[in-house]
Amino acid sequence: MEDSRQSECSRANEHCTFPSFGEKPRRAPKPLLRENTLILLSCVFGGVLLVAGCGAETPAQKPAAETQAKPAEPAIPEDVQSAADALLGKETKVLLFGDLAKNGKQEFLAANIVAKTPTNDVPGTIVTRAVVVENSDGKWAEVFSCDEHLKNAKGYLGLTPLDPVTGWRLQYEQDPEKGLVLYLTPLKAGGGPHVLPISVRWNPATKRYQSLDRTYDHFLLEAPALETPRSVLR
Repeated sequence: MEDSRQSECSRANEHCTFPSFGEKPRRAPKPLLRENTLILLSCVFGGVLLVAGCGAETPAQKPAAETQAKPAEPAIPEDVQSAADALLGKETKVLLFGDLAKNGKQEFLAANIVAKTPTNDVPGTIVTRAVVVENSDGKWAEVFSCDEHLKNAKGYLGLTPLDPVTGWRLQYEQDPEKGLVLYLTPLKAGGGPHVLPISVRWNPATKRYQSLDRTYDHFLLEAPALETPRSVLR
């Protein structure tokens, strides 16, 4: 019977075999394996190059418009600058303006600034002259001056030097309650010994700018002349 089956199979198909239970499965042809391996390696290599390319890409710079710009200084009103120029000349710089003394009146602080400030670690601005000017009934009037000496309408401020001063180191701050506070240090030719700054601010009791004692707690009365340089406590 087996011979009959083989005979029929030979007639139906020229090559016909029957698998045996102990026969191992056939392997794919070697050329096909190599082709699949090359394709797989090409895909992996391409993916690595893509990731490396993305990682090495330089981040785009932000447009200049997005960078945070330094806030511009407020524009000085024309009448303020004109009043400052009338008092100190065309080279005057207005440093502050507004309700500086916290008394409800408009004021401005202006100065003649030395172009070449000495290089050191001491803060402040070197000036030859400075003024505080107040607007009263629509007119600008000087209420404090710093030139060779420190003065107001009543005379020379306490602690002002007897000898004329040609330059001052100016520091200032705007206290939310007390208003404008000035610190003025006289500069001496050739350096000289260390000199403490003189503090000046608005005195609500006398309604004028006055200097303070060395503790910065008590106001000093003015002297009508430099021949009597006594600083009397208020």
